[in-house]
Amino acid sequence: MSLRRIGVLTGLELRQRVRRPGFYVLLGVFFLVVVGITWLGSLIFSGDSYLPSGVASVALYGVLLMVVLVTPTFTGNAINGERDAATLAPVQVTLATTTEILLAKLLAGWTTGLVYLVVALPALIFAFARGAGRPEGVTMIADGSAGSVGQSIGTLAVALVILIVEIGIVSAIGVGLSAVIARPLFSVAATYLIVMLLVLGTLIAFALGTLAFRTPASLMTESPSGVYVETGTADALPSCDDDAAPCLADRPDLSETCVEVRGWSEFPRTDRVWWVLAANPFVVLADATPTIYDAYGYPADLFGQLKLGIRYAQQPPELEVVDWSDPCDGEPASAALGYEVSDDATSREIIESSTPSWFVGLGVQLILAAGLMLWGVARTRTPSRGTPPGSRIA
Repeated sequence: MSLRRIGVLTGLELRQRVRRPGFYVLLGVFFLVVVGITWLGSLIFSGDSYLPSGVASVALYGVLLMVVLVTPTFTGNAINGERDAATLAPVQVTLATTTEILLAKLLAGWTTGLVYLVVALPALIFAFARGAGRPEGVTMIADGSAGSVGQSIGTLAVALVILIVEIGIVSAIGVGLSAVIARPLFSVAATYLIVMLLVLGTLIAFALGTLAFRTPASLMTESPSGVYVETGTADALPSCDDDAAPCLADRPDLSETCVEVRGWSEFPRTDRVWWVLAANPFVVLADATPTIYDAYGYPADLFGQLKLGIRYAQQPPELEVVDWSDPCDGEPASAALGYEVSDDATSREIIESSTPSWFVGLGVQLILAAGLMLWGVARTRTPSRGTPPGSRIA
């Protein structure tokens, strides 16, 4: 493998891109959309003292959204587009190997994506400058250190690194599929499909998994008459006269303040399916970014709130056995249902005691991208035993 040949092919590809007027038109549209998202974010969070860094999170998410939407357009047909234009075969008969050709296409697409990221930097800097000016009465703390300006710079640096890696991953997926699939239109569509599976498919899988994995908590177990709680702790349940389950039955023979709960309930087990979200690019960005906390230990930006939701989903439910020997023993309604919710841990403690998932998500994405690139090399290597039907050779 020659770095010089890869550099020559990458430069040739980039020069062809910058000569097209559509490149600058798309670049201008990208800039306007990012500026619009940032401006709307500044309006939304301009008077919110609890989310001073919300505008920065919105701007970064806007850039990431545009990146995953734009990158497949100039990488999804990198190989098969050259094959259709009869410009791939002349390159293949040179000293350049198939691996060098695909790596050059990847670097060209990655560099083009970085140009879009550079164009979005003014909007990101403006957003973080707005977030650094915290409202009065809000003390910002990030990882035990003070200084909101320094926190914003660190958050921006980490976020930019994640964005650069995500651009490379999407570029690799597009180049790999363009080498595997013969038709440019189908390869671009397949690239969008895989990206949307990572963005939306993980959310759908998490929601379905949460509904599929549930823990039943029986309210008619060892006790022959059910679970007894004090009046007022389960007022949300209907009366047993309504043929509902779970339900409440008055038991004046036990105590004037005692009721019986009959039936059963189920609790979603998000702790069994939270890992599905690890490969989501938006979750990776939020989970990898340093969290900024307010004086109460609560995340002060959207990234931190999303991270809190992911880390909270990792917490398993604490099932509790009710003391049957003492009906109406004052147990809370959650314990009577067999599920205990702990309110002692703060948001910061939940985040710091849970497992980071961003490196797992990046690992999954990198394996997917590398696999498609290797498959693309195998399909593009010459001499080839066979080519897809309808493929143009020269």
